Amino acid sequence: MVCRYKDICTECGCEAKVFTQPKANMHCVIGNPDLIILITNPVSHEMTDIVRRKAVADGIELVQSHRGSCSALREILTRGA
Repeated sequence: MVCRYKDICTECGCEAKVFTQPKANMHCVIGNPDLIILITNPVSHEMTDIVRRKAVADGIELVQSHRGSCSALREILTRGA
């Protein structure tokens, strides 16, 4: 799904970083994106907490979805268009 998520983001004119596992210094690796999409179903509570804290601390828009389907991602990315 990682490759498919990246393809969908590219199709929608976005650059994407996709993480499925927490990484060391995750808050730094995320960078300063315009938007964080958190698909909550497949990730750990630890990763969810890190991402939420990063979004709040840096004022980054956070969209959370339990659905991780390709159509759900497209819907999120095109909602603002």
